[in-house]
Amino acid sequence: MGDPGRQRKKYQVPSHPWRGERIAEENILEKEYGTKNKTEIYRLQSLLSKFKREAKRLIAIHTEQAELEKKRLLSKLESLKLLSPGAKLDNVLAMSIKDLMERRIQTLLLRKGMARSVKQARQFITHKHVMVKGKLITSPSTLLAADEEATLEFVSTSALANPAHPEREIKKKAEEPQKEKKKKEQGRDRQERRPRQKRKPRENVKQ
Repeated sequence: MGDPGRQRKKYQVPSHPWRGERIAEENILEKEYGTKNKTEIYRLQSLLSKFKREAKRLIAIHTEQAELEKKRLLSKLESLKLLSPGAKLDNVLAMSIKDLMERRIQTLLLRKGMARSVKQARQFITHKHVMVKGKLITSPSTLLAADEEATLEFVSTSALANPAHPEREIKKKAEEPQKEKKKKEQGRDRQERRPRQKRKPRENVKQ
């Protein structure tokens, strides 16, 4: 049975660590959703696999207990906004890792316009500026339910609670250096100028 006090991994790593297609997909997810490492992706992938295993098991069973577990599973996924109301177990099998990534508090902070980038959203969370239902959240991987999403806000004592805070404003593109501007203008002027006509050589006049 093992030592109950020993901490165990709550996720599974890929069985084959060096598959190019999988690594490329993970790199895209890591960049798009601003994860610290691939462990955060593996945790959600394991959770997704758990949901799908449960759905497959319940599809094959037709008992009263299975119906109760089916309703419980669908209700949980609907509360997380992973499924729409009235969804079936077949919809659980069609879920992707991106569906779960979109429900992370880090992603929702960006989608709600409370951060300029996923990296900044992660920084706000880890620096204890964000709370949900009045409770401080410091884990960017936390999945939010629909009712929790509505209460996502900055801590009242944080300077970021002010919408006009410089870190929350979208910065305009920096003006180009004057030298680069002059070069571009000179290039345009040269293109607009007409080519000069060549002068005819003078004929020698005989005396």
